[in-house]
Amino acid sequence: MNARHIGLVAKKELFGLSSEKTIVFAVLLQVFIAMFSSFLIVGLTAMYDPEAIEGYSTVTYGVGYAGADTALIDEFAKRDDLVLNRMDLAGALAALREREVAAVVYVPDTPPDAEGPVTVTLYLIQNDLQSSVINVKIKEVLQGYERELREVRADRMTSFPVGLNFPESGGAENFFEFVYGLLIPLLVLLPAVISAALIIDLITEEYQRQTLESLMSTPVTFTEMVWGKIAACMVLVPVQAALWLLLLGANGIAVGNTAAILLHASVGGLFLILLAALVALHYRERTSAQFIFSTALVVVFLFVMAVPYNPLNLMVRLAVDTAGPVHWLILALITGATALLGWATTAYARRVGEAPPTAR
Repeated sequence: MNARHIGLVAKKELFGLSSEKTIVFAVLLQVFIAMFSSFLIVGLTAMYDPEAIEGYSTVTYGVGYAGADTALIDEFAKRDDLVLNRMDLAGALAALREREVAAVVYVPDTPPDAEGPVTVTLYLIQNDLQSSVINVKIKEVLQGYERELREVRADRMTSFPVGLNFPESGGAENFFEFVYGLLIPLLVLLPAVISAALIIDLITEEYQRQTLESLMSTPVTFTEMVWGKIAACMVLVPVQAALWLLLLGANGIAVGNTAAILLHASVGGLFLILLAALVALHYRERTSAQFIFSTALVVVFLFVMAVPYNPLNLMVRLAVDTAGPVHWLILALITGATALLGWATTAYARRVGEAPPTAR
């Protein structure tokens, strides 16, 4: 194969990528995620753990208190971020509607040692982000009040729970899980999947637009044409992944072993691209090829995820610098499988290129 011919085809395809609107939109989406990752971390983490956003709130909130005098008032007094306002219930609810207070707490006149439960009613503004923050803050106050009620009613207990001592938490577990367990693997591996889908479009469009015969009339062989398209898609993987990691760094997210991550992403991306190219050469029709490749990708993904050092796990370990030297062995195995797949792609492309025009 002529490397110059491969380079010319790759250059042509790279300049023509702007016409692939689906790919462009996917890349723009990744740019958005990488550029505003700090903002997304707070927003998306809050969806499954509202307590995570409490630390970001430095505002003092007013709370309307109605009902009996209880130890709950003392619990509120321990908070610097909540200001308690004694009000009647009707006036407190009116102030809540006018947003003069952020929440209203109503406590009935039930003695702490009563037989029945003490029912505390919390009023918040529905579908409001501030209400989510207030809900978390008041939850902590109510938990303190609950502990006092348990002490008052301790003589009723017939069995005692086993005390557990947990280490102190830094409060950033959710962000760590989201950033290193999801965001970084997503941004690093997604370019490989997109490039694999792109190679199917680049190969099948030659058949659908009936431009293959014109291309074969040039000095470029069919195999060189295929590898030129593969090279164009391959270039995008490390470039995109490096850009995403750079933008994550600009957002204050530290990522270790950047070079190793890019190397793994490049080799894994080439493997997926070659697999997609084989599918495209066999089916030669975009819809069928994309469906078969997507199905095969899901099967491969499920199989690989059963391995302890799967790509997602490996990216996380590399990012936090806990992978160890075993990742080089994994890289060598993937490189060998990619080389074998590259040989198969070359052989199949030559077979297709030597076929009669009607069969091709």
